Amino acid sequence: MKVLIGGYTKNNSKGIYELTLSGKEHEARLENANNIIEIGGPTYFQKDGDLIFAINNAGDQGGISAFKLVNGNYQEVDHALTPGSSPAYIGINREKNLLYTANYHTAVLTVFSYDNEGKLTALASVTHTADTLGPRPEQVDGPHPHYFDETPAGNLVSCDLGNDRVDFYRLTSDHKLEHLTSYHNEAGFGTRHLVFSKDGNYFYVVGELSSKVNVVKFNESTWEFEDIATYSTIPESWDQHNGAAAIKISQDGKFIYVSNRGNDSLVVFKVLDDHKLQQVQRISVFGEFPRDFNWDASERYVVATNQNTNNATLYLRDKATGTLVAIQKDITVPEGTRVLFVED
Repeated sequence: MKVLIGGYTKNNSKGIYELTLSGKEHEARLENANNIIEIGGPTYFQKDGDLIFAINNAGDQGGISAFKLVNGNYQEVDHALTPGSSPAYIGINREKNLLYTANYHTAVLTVFSYDNEGKLTALASVTHTADTLGPRPEQVDGPHPHYFDETPAGNLVSCDLGNDRVDFYRLTSDHKLEHLTSYHNEAGFGTRHLVFSKDGNYFYVVGELSSKVNVVKFNESTWEFEDIATYSTIPESWDQHNGAAAIKISQDGKFIYVSNRGNDSLVVFKVLDDHKLQQVQRISVFGEFPRDFNWDASERYVVATNQNTNNATLYLRDKATGTLVAIQKDITVPEGTRVLFVED
């Protein structure tokens, strides 16, 4: 099994790195990181077979690039770059061959299609407007979509940190993004990412600026929303800066995980029968500024990467309790922000 880690390239990083996971259970270890793709700022990327689609910060241009594995090496086969900043997120539908990007700085959401060779085609885009900006300093300069992906019913959904808002769209047959409805978080929430319950009737949205998780019941046919509860991702006594980042839900829908940048931790919530949450653990990431974390297909192994301390941490996950145990710390990898397991 392999783990791919990419991130910023402001200092020593050259792009995307591959690490081999050897051994099993408590003896599992990640080996040295090997640079497999040289690219500017691949802070998020997705993989489909022998294709990798990565954010590309190409100086005065930004966008995404497609790489194909050819004779054991990844070669760039296409790119879609525009003047200005690069996106912050890439979503993917491997069955439809679609990519979804959210650009935090330009406020643009874009849908791309791709073929088996990695050729990219822009299908549709929309730009968020500054109509419900939040009160925090990070919000007053404009809308900041940080997430764009699919809903359980196949619609599209974005999270906008600037507007404290979750927006729902439909990709029409003539390649337009039709706005369907919005759900508004509390002012200053800093809406960043979300995950859906297994039955598709709830979503759990994390606020970067508030360090909170909001549980929302919703009906994707009538677009009715019910605010169920909100939970802090940091201790009540925490009085320093924190920015909540990634949120994941286990395949069985029983546990939710959130990374904290500042408190430098992963917090684990148990999903109760009424979909409310109960915190069961908060564990250190043994580094600073963990943006992303991820697990393998079995959800037994978890890797968190720390952007500011150039290291990653490997955990074992208990499926019954949801709790994590760190089994390897100080795994060297530069400026990491994105983690993706690759099965052999």
